[in-house]
Amino acid sequence: MNGPDDRLADSRTPGLSTLWIVLVVLVADQISKYIVTAKMTAYGPPVDILGSFFRLTFIHNRGAAFGLNLGSPLIHTVVSIAALALLVYMFRTLPAGARLLRTALAMVLGGALGNIVDRVRLEKGVVDFFDFGIGEQWRWPIFNVADSFVTVGIILLAIGYSRQDKTGDRGPPANEVSSVGPSSDAPPPPSAAAETPDQSHL
Repeated sequence: MNGPDDRLADSRTPGLSTLWIVLVVLVADQISKYIVTAKMTAYGPPVDILGSFFRLTFIHNRGAAFGLNLGSPLIHTVVSIAALALLVYMFRTLPAGARLLRTALAMVLGGALGNIVDRVRLEKGVVDFFDFGIGEQWRWPIFNVADSFVTVGIILLAIGYSRQDKTGDRGPPANEVSSVGPSSDAPPPPSAAAETPDQSHL
């Protein structure tokens, strides 16, 4: 029989088992940015991968993901760190069985860390290079590996929380209903004396 310490250790295991995802995302993001900065010139000619639909275009982004601009680089850094703290809190408070939510949060955490490293390390801003679009007029904002994991993680979070909403109002389990005794307002069963006829008059 497991004691309280064993149950506490078991509840922490799912969180620890998904921390490797954070590390993998962070390492993959930083390696990809290192290769791009070493092999390409910032704002230079793009490298076609699938024609003009998918190409590599090296730029520095001082704003948020996908080119969003919230103000000065300092504001972006402060907002990113605050969001990171919130993600860590959410990760630590998730129930042990929420594997999908833990995986999704780990992906978002890894991506957020990857971009924060760039903001702290590089004055020019975050390294972006994935460039999708049609022609030159219809193009998605350039992004990176970290942005990709953040986006996929957010989608998985939405799916995980929507599943919780659908299964959260099913009422108490059957064993709780069966364990409740008869109502105190129910009439008592008839006594044996009331059911037995009086034999003194026979």
